[in-house]
Amino acid sequence: MATNEDQNQTESGRHQEVGHKSLLQSDALYQYILETSVFPREHEAMKELREVTAKHPWNIMTTSADEGQFLSMLLKLINAKNTMEIGVYTGYSLLATALAIPEDGKILAMDINKENYELGLPVIKKAGVDHKIDFREGPALPVLDEMIKDEKNHGSYDFIFVDADKDNYLNYHKRLIDLVKVGGVIGYDNTLWNGSVVAPPDAPLRKYVRYYRDFVLELNKALAVDPRIEICMLPVGDGITICRRIK
Repeated sequence: MATNEDQNQTESGRHQEVGHKSLLQSDALYQYILETSVFPREHEAMKELREVTAKHPWNIMTTSADEGQFLSMLLKLINAKNTMEIGVYTGYSLLATALAIPEDGKILAMDINKENYELGLPVIKKAGVDHKIDFREGPALPVLDEMIKDEKNHGSYDFIFVDADKDNYLNYHKRLIDLVKVGGVIGYDNTLWNGSVVAPPDAPLRKYVRYYRDFVLELNKALAVDPRIEICMLPVGDGITICRRIK
């Protein structure tokens, strides 16, 4: 039987709600992954952008280093060339994508805040991959609606990454499923939402966590029963669900 001391040690070793973005219960284990697998292989530009972003007051919004490594590997495995990113922030995941896709690859990147993107842009330019990026400032939904009107855009994307407003995730999915090719991949970030998806109704959660949790739960239920895709939910970063379009 666990003692109070054991319980206290266990609780003290757990991550805080909005600490770093891993859902692992042990800080030491997460640090081991970073130091053994991630940081030794991290591109110098990725490291520089990560350090720049760490100084930003909203740095919790960034993609974690281990998730960046995962996205890079995934993009190479599926030979992605034409990609899209909704929700850019300072561009850590965007840079991971730009470095992973071929020299003539393209990324349509959308975010409502160009100022944050411009914070990371000098690093992206120094890495020599800014020519792959078509950045659009503003809401993504109107852009997607216009794209869907043109049949040539249907099934034209190899990979799409979504890390934006959680209350619109389902609205994005309704449109993106037509734009990604059969065999292509959509990745939805934050699908475990600080672990709050399993929190009891009366759990003390921050207001924004509680508000968006219902939208994340709704998305997860919808993806699980969508016959057009096969899915894999991974506890990387804050949770990422990989959706492969099958029809």
